[in-house]
Amino acid sequence: MAYAVGVVFFVVALLVSVMLHEFGHFLTAKHFGMKASRFFVGFGPTLWSFRRGETEYGVKAIPAGGFVKIVGMTELEEIEPGDEGRAFYRQPAGQRLVVLSAGSFVHFVLAILLLFLVIATTGDILKSEPTLTIDSVSKCLPLDPKTDKCTDRDPVAPAAGKLKAGDRIVAVDGQPVTTYDAAKSRINANPGTPITLTVVRDHRTIDVTLTPLATQQNGKTVGRIGIAPTARQKPVSVAGAVPRTFSTIGEMTVETGRALGGLPHEVSQILRGERRDTSGAASVVDIARVSGQIAQAKVSLSERIANLAAIVAQLNFFVGVFNMLPLLPLDGGHVGIVLFESGRRRLYRALGRPDPGRVDLLKIMPFTYAVVAVFVGLSLLLLYAGVVNPISIQ
Repeated sequence: MAYAVGVVFFVVALLVSVMLHEFGHFLTAKHFGMKASRFFVGFGPTLWSFRRGETEYGVKAIPAGGFVKIVGMTELEEIEPGDEGRAFYRQPAGQRLVVLSAGSFVHFVLAILLLFLVIATTGDILKSEPTLTIDSVSKCLPLDPKTDKCTDRDPVAPAAGKLKAGDRIVAVDGQPVTTYDAAKSRINANPGTPITLTVVRDHRTIDVTLTPLATQQNGKTVGRIGIAPTARQKPVSVAGAVPRTFSTIGEMTVETGRALGGLPHEVSQILRGERRDTSGAASVVDIARVSGQIAQAKVSLSERIANLAAIVAQLNFFVGVFNMLPLLPLDGGHVGIVLFESGRRRLYRALGRPDPGRVDLLKIMPFTYAVVAVFVGLSLLLLYAGVVNPISIQ
């Protein structure tokens, strides 16, 4: 049930984000007096619609986004008599840039607001700290530091069969501990020496005696028992959440750049059937699945909601950046054309030459079709990978 709730949460959040994107275009176009003739949720056959003023609003059969129809987006479009002066392509460059950028601007605002709410209420989503609650107990202590898989040669973990996931350590050898690092340092300091951990299990306090196994770590002999702590987001004050939100946006910008630059490698991994990186390119199928897994994770409800909101924030930020890439048919491609036309016009004016006019869209249509083909192919490949080789956090 929780898994399904997580998937539905993501799908609804995605649709709302897309519609708010289109509303950004719609609102700014209306503000500048352009004609927006249609505003629809979904694609395909119309299920229901109504007209208010000059705009038709409605719902279509396929809930895969939405669209707003602004009259005269290009000179190639046929415009009804009387609407020529309100056509998009006839408006000042500055107004067209605002309308074209409004969709991505909405995504960025959504990302910032969601990140702030998450950071201010539950902590830093990119920085976590270990708690005294045990998340998992290993069956062994692998001798190979490069793997976490057990082999017949690996010794049994001292905690195996004695500690359980969910146990909360409250003392070591009778000395209370308030942080995981404090407990870990005492365990590390006692290789080969029996110690007693006091833990809370199912609302009962019990003592567990075990002997940390002596292992080599960074040239030192330390004791290990084979437990992994539950991590929680690092608490941040409301005042501290403001700068942390924007520094997180900066980190997300770097990660988005890496993700876009790593697309060729990601495609290669998919084609070779290799395990996919959780930080790599993902389809809506992958993200919906991860959302479902988060919704059923064994953490508090507030943490699950915060993690789902963080995913929506990251998705909005990525879509906002991706949409502004200078490639047609993306909004960034149209922005690039407007900027090119404006720059060329100023240059010709400075040289005393006549205005060269607008870019001939027919000449760049083959390139646009090629970009669309690449996007469609990449989307289908990611959807395929999401089914046969999915990303998982479990």
